[in-house]
Amino acid sequence: MTDNNKDRDGAIDNEVADELDGVPEEFLDKSDAETVEEETSGLDQALDRLREDLDVAKQEVLYAKAETQNVRRRMEKDISDARNYAATGFARDILSVADNLARAIEAVPEDLREDSKFKGLVAGIQATQRELEKAFAQHGISRIAAIGMELDPNQHQAMMEIPTDEAEPGTIVQEMQAGYMIRDRLLRPSMVGVAKKPD
Repeated sequence: MTDNNKDRDGAIDNEVADELDGVPEEFLDKSDAETVEEETSGLDQALDRLREDLDVAKQEVLYAKAETQNVRRRMEKDISDARNYAATGFARDILSVADNLARAIEAVPEDLREDSKFKGLVAGIQATQRELEKAFAQHGISRIAAIGMELDPNQHQAMMEIPTDEAEPGTIVQEMQAGYMIRDRLLRPSMVGVAKKPD
């Protein structure tokens, strides 16, 4: 390129610069490198914000999934408990019927049980008692073992102490009222008499 051409290009640049004098900078063309650099930094910032938003959204989704899973587990447990223990209130109410049937059978003396007049009555009461026990078993209701067992405050309620040499102290020797469990929960404690050393 000759000096003539250089002078002419310089003159053109000056003329253009004079014409653009007073135009705001944002409307002026910047060099391609500056423009690309600004666009790249702007894109990087936008990309960083999007990554942060994505991380926050992922965290929120994980928390929501965990909470949903916890709610589902609680609901399944509540449903299971409702199925297993739905008969609890009714069972408590019907236990007095079972107690009265047992008392009715015990009230009939042995010699009268073979009497033809009482035989049918005793057999009917015993059949009713067996049916009640069968219904209890179907609903997970079971009688608590007491006589000869060590006193368990979770299942037995000591009503009195009985002085005796025939059993170890703390052993149940008398049952005043039968206790019952419904599955693994206490429905009613056994009311018992506990052995103690004689004075």
